[in-house]
Amino acid sequence: MAMKLWLRAQVVMLGCMFVGLVQANSMPSVPNELFEALKIDRAKVTPKELHEALVKRYKDPEQGAGRGTLAQYWEPIPYGIYLDPATFYKSPTTNKEVASRKECVECHADESPVWVQAWKRSSHSNLDKIRNLKPEDPTYYKKGKLEDVEKNLRSMGRLGQDEQLKEVGCIDCHVDIGTKKKADHTKDIRMPTADVCGVCHLQEFAERESERDTMIWPHGQWPDGRPSHALDYKANVETTVWAAMPQREVAEGCSMCHTNQNKCDSCHTRHEFSAAESRKPEACATCHSGVDHNNWEAYSMSKHGKMVAMLGDKWNWEVQLKDAFAVGKQNAPTCAYCHMEYEGEFTHNMVRKIRWANYPFVPGVAENIKSEWAETRLDSWVVTCTQCHSERFARSYLELMDKGTLEGLAKYQEANDVVHKLYEEGLLTGQKTNRPAPPPPEKEGYAYFAQLFWSKGNSPAALELKVLEMHENDLAKMHVGLAHVNPGGWTYTEGWGPMNRAYVEIQDANTRIREMIALQERVKNLESSSKRSLLDLDGTTEKISLGGLGGGMLLAGTLALVGWRKRKQSEQV
Repeated sequence: MAMKLWLRAQVVMLGCMFVGLVQANSMPSVPNELFEALKIDRAKVTPKELHEALVKRYKDPEQGAGRGTLAQYWEPIPYGIYLDPATFYKSPTTNKEVASRKECVECHADESPVWVQAWKRSSHSNLDKIRNLKPEDPTYYKKGKLEDVEKNLRSMGRLGQDEQLKEVGCIDCHVDIGTKKKADHTKDIRMPTADVCGVCHLQEFAERESERDTMIWPHGQWPDGRPSHALDYKANVETTVWAAMPQREVAEGCSMCHTNQNKCDSCHTRHEFSAAESRKPEACATCHSGVDHNNWEAYSMSKHGKMVAMLGDKWNWEVQLKDAFAVGKQNAPTCAYCHMEYEGEFTHNMVRKIRWANYPFVPGVAENIKSEWAETRLDSWVVTCTQCHSERFARSYLELMDKGTLEGLAKYQEANDVVHKLYEEGLLTGQKTNRPAPPPPEKEGYAYFAQLFWSKGNSPAALELKVLEMHENDLAKMHVGLAHVNPGGWTYTEGWGPMNRAYVEIQDANTRIREMIALQERVKNLESSSKRSLLDLDGTTEKISLGGLGGGMLLAGTLALVGWRKRKQSEQV
C-alpha cells in the first residue's frame, strides 16, 4: 500500500514537471537573450524556476529595484507609496477587519463599489465562463491562456493537480495567490506589483522583463535595458533633477508615468484589467504624450489615427493582436499592433525594434543609425509595415523618417554651437553675477536637463533654456511626427517650424550680443585714447565704466550725443 502511494506521488510529481517543461518551452515570444542573461536553460526550466529567476533579478536593487543610488536626496510623499508599492507600501492600520474572500466583495460593494463593478466585469471574476468558450468564439484564445495560468500555478505548488481556478479574487492579488482564505487588513494587504501578476501571467511577465536584455545599445548610447517599460522607474529615480527637486509633488508627476516597471495597471486598468482596453491607442495616451514625446498627438493626427477614430467602433477589440486584421476587421495600425509585433510574434517586449529612442540628440544615436545593429532593426520594422504596405513604400518612408530627423538634428546642432560658445565665453545673461549652483546631486553645467524643471536667478539663461527646449522638445516632436506619419508634426505645427523660430531667435540674440561687445570695445579704446570717460561731457567727473551688456541703449545714446557736441563745436569755430 505504501509502495503504491509512493509510486503515485512520483507519477504526480513527474507529471507536474512534464507540464512545467511543456509550459516553459511554449513561450517562443520570450527571446533567448532573457534566458542567457538569467543563466537558465530554456529547454529544461519549469515555470516555477523561471518565475523565481525573474523575481530574484526583479527585486535586486543592483539591477534596478527600489530607491536607487540617489535615495539620500529625496523622501517619498504619501502618494508615492502607490507608485513604488514594493518599496514603500504598508498595510493600512485603520481597518481592523479579518475578512474572507466573500466578505471582501460584500464590504467593498458598499465602500468602493466601482472596484467591485470593474472586477465583476473582468475575466478574473468568472473563469468558468472562459473555460466554456467555444472554438468559434473570437475570444476562444483566452481558454488556452487560462490553461497556461493553471499550469503555472501547479508548477509553483499553488494549485492541485486536478484543481481548477474558479476566480481570481481580492485576496489572491492583495494578499497571496491561491494559499490564503482570509486577510488581516493590518498585516496582510499589499498593492500588487508586476511580479505578483507574473505568478499567473508568467509569459507576459517574462516578455516584459526581457526588455532589459534586448535593449542593449552597441556603444552604450543609453544604459542597458533603457529606454523600456521594464526599467522606467529606475530611469526616473536615477535622474538627478528628480532627486534634487524640493517640489516633490511636481517631481512625482514624472513618477506617475514611470511605474510600468513596478506595476501592470498603467496599461491594464484595475480592477477590470481588460486586454481589449489596453489594445486601444487611448490606453497609451496618458504617458506617451506632451512636449517631449508627443506620440499620442502625432499618431492621433495621422491618417492611421484618424481611421481608428472614424472606424474603430466597428472593430472587435476583444480578439488577440495577431487576429486583429483577419478576425477583428481592423484596417489601420494601432500603438499596440506596431510596437508589440516583432517578426510576426506579438509580445510585451516593446523595444526590440527601437533605433532612435525618441531623442535624436543623445550622443551616438544618430551616428549609429546606419550600423548593422540599427539596420537589422529597420528590417524588423519593414516586416511590420508590410502588413499593410509594399516593401518599397515602407523602406522609402523609413528613409524619409531617418533623413528628416537628421536634418532637424543638424538645425539644432548649429544653434546649440552658438549658445554653447556664449556660455564658454561667460556671456550668457547673469552668468558671472547671478547664476547660483543647482541643488545636489545636480552639478553646474551648460544646458543640462535639470534646467527644464529647476531654475534660480539666471540659471538657466533664456538662450540656454531655448536651446534646451529645442532639442528636448522640438527636435523630439519632429522625430515623433516623422515616425508616426503626422505631416504637421514635423513641419509647420511642431518640429521644424518651432525649431526654425528658435534658431532665428538664437542667431538674433547672438548677433546683438556680439555687436554690443564690439561697441563696448570701441568705447573702451576711445576712452583710453582720450584719457577720460565719454560720459564726462563737461570734463568735471571721474572716469565712468560702461561695462555690462545692460548699458546698450545708454551707450548708443552717449555716442550720438558725443557726435552732436563735436559737430556743434565745429560750427561755433
